[in-house]
Amino acid sequence: MTTSTTAAAVKPVLRPVSFTDLVDAIAAGIRDFRAAPMFGLLFSGLYVAAGWLLVALLWKFGMPHFAYPLAMGFALIAPFAATGFYAVSEHRERGKPMTWGAVLASIKAASRRDVRWMALITGFALVIWMDIAAFLMFAFTSFQSISADTLRELLSTPIGWVFALLGNAAGALIAFAVFSISVISFPMLYDRDVDFVTAMTASVNLVTQSPKTMMIWCAIIAGSIITSIVTGFFGLFVTMPIIGHATWHLYRRAVAAPV
Repeated sequence: MTTSTTAAAVKPVLRPVSFTDLVDAIAAGIRDFRAAPMFGLLFSGLYVAAGWLLVALLWKFGMPHFAYPLAMGFALIAPFAATGFYAVSEHRERGKPMTWGAVLASIKAASRRDVRWMALITGFALVIWMDIAAFLMFAFTSFQSISADTLRELLSTPIGWVFALLGNAAGALIAFAVFSISVISFPMLYDRDVDFVTAMTASVNLVTQSPKTMMIWCAIIAGSIITSIVTGFFGLFVTMPIIGHATWHLYRRAVAAPV
């Protein structure tokens, strides 16, 4: 067995992360974005374009009422979409070439590992969330067809407020579950040849070991998502690169390098 294979097989060693670590990671994320903005703008632009396309399809097929839950749930696959940001941060950190060819080659190499399985899991979570949103919406409208007037009337009544509360609560629970299993698993799977179960376990363990810091990080991500929705996804051109790069640096602080 080679040294690299042995290192990859070693269980990840976690280190508690503090609020200071989080601030430093965000600062490092901002530096990465400013140092290589063309990568951040392109990767976030592709994600934003996908969001606009999905919303446009909802309008085309007469389902605009699903735009809000889709916009909220679309964030569930953001950790996978941020793989490009991990690549840029890793290249800057380790002095690798900062060219499109080199960065895309690193992303392609990572895609051969268990990153794809984690992407499948987060994609499945998005499907589950949309199913829950559809069930709640139709249940509170007595499974009748939904129009803009129906939804407006629903949200102006006490039962509509209960609907909104339950919907957002369900979305928050799913989002936090996905956050817990993915907060460092995606950068770990990009960085190391480990299986996705090991990466998810390490991610959940970090959340349980540093709950206050991770809750703050989750709240920051949630705030950026809300801001992005309010701005028609335009906010993602700034928030997504910074959060993506910062996630890499948080991972590097939270997981000891293999020996």
